[in-house]
Amino acid sequence: MRAVPVDDIMAAVIKKVGVIGAGQMGNGIAHVAALAGFDVVLNDVSADRLKSGMATINGNLARQVSKKVVTEDAKTQALSRIVAAEKFDDLADCDLVIETAVEKEEVKRKIFHELCAILKPEAIVASDTSSISITRLAAATDRPERFIGIHFMNPVPLMELVELIRGIATDDSTFEAAKEFVAKLGKQVAVSEDFPAFIVNRILLPMINEAIYTLYEGVGNVEAIDAAMKLGAHHPMGPLELADFIGLDTCLSIMQVLHEGLADSKYRPCPLLVKYVEAGWLGRKTQRGFYDYRGAKPVPTR
Repeated sequence: MRAVPVDDIMAAVIKKVGVIGAGQMGNGIAHVAALAGFDVVLNDVSADRLKSGMATINGNLARQVSKKVVTEDAKTQALSRIVAAEKFDDLADCDLVIETAVEKEEVKRKIFHELCAILKPEAIVASDTSSISITRLAAATDRPERFIGIHFMNPVPLMELVELIRGIATDDSTFEAAKEFVAKLGKQVAVSEDFPAFIVNRILLPMINEAIYTLYEGVGNVEAIDAAMKLGAHHPMGPLELADFIGLDTCLSIMQVLHEGLADSKYRPCPLLVKYVEAGWLGRKTQRGFYDYRGAKPVPTR
């Protein structure tokens, strides 16, 4: 692969953005990027997930139009900027590609290995990982200097914050380009050092894990725990309801990263969380978690 002159790197401007994964995070990132004027290629190996992701974007934009957050014309323009693609080859001319795959390091490393083979040398590669080392992921690519963590909050169209995480090799031009990209999306940046789970999830997930321990130990039931934090601490969503929204498999993955990365027993995942994940009760996405979502109204499962 040819070396990229420094001047070319400094002059690189992000115009076309690739997003790998059409799930909750991926379609949200595609939505805000297209609305901000970027051309977007939304990639997924599953045609059904791509179709579902595009339908979600359309629905969320329509909701924004109904609330007068965006105009009908802005919605139409945004949708016209998004192209759905099942192959990595369609990402070849992107200036920035953001990976939003499942929170498993081996999956992400495989994606980066295949992706970098087709990308132009000056393209920036980013991960939306919520906990995994950016330095370690960058080392699995051919461009650690052009690799960065861009961690969006869920739901992406509504949440104002984006964490930016530099790996040990991330260069200044990559960081500045990522910061400018986030600003164009109308989001605020919080810069985090490359430590397990970064800032938000280092604080949030142990709180959720402790709520699960509180349930596990019989201190309170699901309804009592969620009501306590909503009414007693003015949280907009109870911790168990939030865990279901995030996905219990993702919660477990982040707690495992914290536990293994920091070697502190306070981050030990609650056995009840492990049991729910083993049962396949992952929250809203599987219709059962700490609540059962199969009826007209969510019902606690404990």
